[in-house]
Amino acid sequence: MTEQDPTAPAEERGAPGQFVQSLARGLGVITAFDARHPRMTLSDVARRTGLTRATARRFLLTLEDLGYVRTDGRLFELTPTVLQLGYSYLSSQPLPALAAPHLETLSARVEESTSASVLDGSDIVYVARVSTHRIMTVAIAVGTRFPAHATSMGRVLLAGLDPEQLGEYFRTARIERLTEHTLTDRAALEADLRRVRAQGWALVDQELEVGLRSVAAPVTDGTGRVVAAVNVSMRVGMPGASAGDPVDDVVPPLLECARRISADLAATGR
Repeated sequence: MTEQDPTAPAEERGAPGQFVQSLARGLGVITAFDARHPRMTLSDVARRTGLTRATARRFLLTLEDLGYVRTDGRLFELTPTVLQLGYSYLSSQPLPALAAPHLETLSARVEESTSASVLDGSDIVYVARVSTHRIMTVAIAVGTRFPAHATSMGRVLLAGLDPEQLGEYFRTARIERLTEHTLTDRAALEADLRRVRAQGWALVDQELEVGLRSVAAPVTDGTGRVVAAVNVSMRVGMPGASAGDPVDDVVPPLLECARRISADLAATGR
């Protein structure tokens, strides 16, 4: 049996009778757990999901039976079984596997961490990463999300949107200041996206985290559509910081890496 959620946006509901509200709520319970809320009481889950305690309890117990959640009788937490959901995506997409060897080559060449990500709503989501010892203070792994506006990969991905999609992004995204350097003004962001679109790469300097500079380039599919981004992240202004000019030293091999991944992706027909 399907239920239509009258509060959901029309584009999310689909045709009448096709929106399964209980599935949406169950997924909402899973995504309520995060780095700041790894273990929660029933009341915590109900509050974060907007569900009643009785409804939240039914979902939690169902997820426990399925092996996605465990509890000590008071606190609930996710189990590693949840990773199967993410693995289903990664195993069904050619990008992570195609990008990995190129990211490793790039990382070895520039001696910095390299990553690939895709756009999901107003966030970027990491789908591949090669780390060095010089890494951010915020831990990054496959599945990590960051706001697109404050990242170089996000700027590349936003620059690849068509005007209608970009307008929808600005209407719905929460563009928050994360450091004193973060661009939050729409006009300034749009100007930077035009610059990124014209030059074919993005540089973001300490907008996500103080001491972190990153450069990103777009990955395209066989039609030339931007479907992902790759980047090199570097520490600046602190011990262990990168030397040299990122534009001179990093952008050329980064663009080469992006071209090679794009070519491999086009060859798969995806």
